[in-house]
Amino acid sequence: MLKTLRKYLVTGLILWIPLVVTFLVVRFLIRFVDQILLLLPEPVRPENLLGFTIPGLGLLLALGILVATGLFAANFAGRRLVEIGDRIVARIPLVRGIYSSAKQVAETLFADHSTAFKRVFLVEHPRKGVWSMCFQTSELEGEVQHRTTEKVICVFLPTTPNPTSGFLLFVPRDELVPLDMKVDEGLRFIISLGVAVPRWTSPEAARASLARPEAPQ
Repeated sequence: MLKTLRKYLVTGLILWIPLVVTFLVVRFLIRFVDQILLLLPEPVRPENLLGFTIPGLGLLLALGILVATGLFAANFAGRRLVEIGDRIVARIPLVRGIYSSAKQVAETLFADHSTAFKRVFLVEHPRKGVWSMCFQTSELEGEVQHRTTEKVICVFLPTTPNPTSGFLLFVPRDELVPLDMKVDEGLRFIISLGVAVPRWTSPEAARASLARPEAPQ
């Protein structure tokens, strides 16, 4: 009886824990983004106009601001103003270093041609025979590539269960083993300490499945 009760208890936990965590995270994000409404003058804030608050309006406002900013920066006048702003910021000590670094990271991550965090690899680390998962961050050029004897790729090797910290490695292309899994699957694998193993069908199994004759109707 205790074994059966434990089984039902574990099943209930497996059902409720993801729901509760998802709800709490989404609620936190909505409340956090809704703080952008504080930028509006108090008389025109939704809670003052409507008499009640609507969760998520801050997110809609933030998306609207981003789209409007993108439209403005995409035309000739907007590009000119951005260039002038960049030159002004570039003359401010300390600020220019932070701004230029943040801008370069943003352009690298969100550019259509960017290779940042688009591929997952295995690399032998910290020693031969022991494998770690890493993510490609860039195709190297410049001094680092020039001073290496082989073609190297810049990869980020995250720690677990916190993937926001890790190691930046320059690994020869031939020593990296590409994986079929997507980046989000790899991150989920790392955060779960290897428990959430991504589904994968080997090429041999896929070919065997295609070659298997269909059952007669």
